[in-house]
Amino acid sequence: MIYLLYNPRSNNDHNDINVILKGKSQSNVTSVNLLTSDVRELLPKLTAEDKVLLCGGDGTISRFATNTYGFEFPCPVCVLKSGTGNDFVRDINENETDKVEQLIDIRQYLKNLPTVEYKDIKAKFINGTGFGLDGEVCREVEEQKKRSNKKASYTAAAIKLILGGGYKMPHARVVIDGVTHEFDDVWLVSTMKGRYYGGGMMVTPDQDRSSDELSVLVFHGGSRVKVLSVFSTVYTGKHVKYKKLVEIFRGKSVHVEFDKPTALQMDGEVETDVLSYTAYMDGYEPCK
Repeated sequence: MIYLLYNPRSNNDHNDINVILKGKSQSNVTSVNLLTSDVRELLPKLTAEDKVLLCGGDGTISRFATNTYGFEFPCPVCVLKSGTGNDFVRDINENETDKVEQLIDIRQYLKNLPTVEYKDIKAKFINGTGFGLDGEVCREVEEQKKRSNKKASYTAAAIKLILGGGYKMPHARVVIDGVTHEFDDVWLVSTMKGRYYGGGMMVTPDQDRSSDELSVLVFHGGSRVKVLSVFSTVYTGKHVKYKKLVEIFRGKSVHVEFDKPTALQMDGEVETDVLSYTAYMDGYEPCK
């Protein structure tokens, strides 16, 4: 049996199950709406002869990973990319494909995932969590979606926040494996398990998701015009050469505090008015 797990809210609310299944045999397919069903109820039913096909974007995969973490799947778990970002697929397969027969079994990537804690939320993440401009960009994009059915632009949102003065740069306290760093005029602090977020932004080009360490990128200082220029190179990973603005650390436990509330994104999901977050790998104590 193929269990097709889908999130109808993915791809700007255009993840229609009828479109997904169009032209495909449905005789051995059971579809499961992840918004109305508890995926944990499905797990005991799975056998080695089954296949789980996860249809959605990074947020869908992230929630699936959180809800099933620690479960040993007896069958393949594959992703059919159908979100707006698809950075997880981009990271694990540079030659990504839409063809179902060439889907990658992602079971190995659902293990050794970091935890993030903020406010009263505790979850696993597959790509990264960001605090500051990246969170505010995701918030702006979400608001654009509510105002219009047109595809929202991350780039346009970033330009508006940087040049328009909508983003106010805070002071940040960043603790990595017990060592404290202080930064003024901070644009963002992102903690990454993978290399990408934001629909192809190569935030931490050297991050290896098989590692038990996280990469922490701190983007701080500079004029708004200079920052926009550097920010535009994130898609190619060339922003890391601007050492005065961009610093990258590595560690297993990370705590970030801002002196004013801002939006946080975790695998593209947004939480507003956050003052701090903590991210850590399995087996390591969260630092403060």
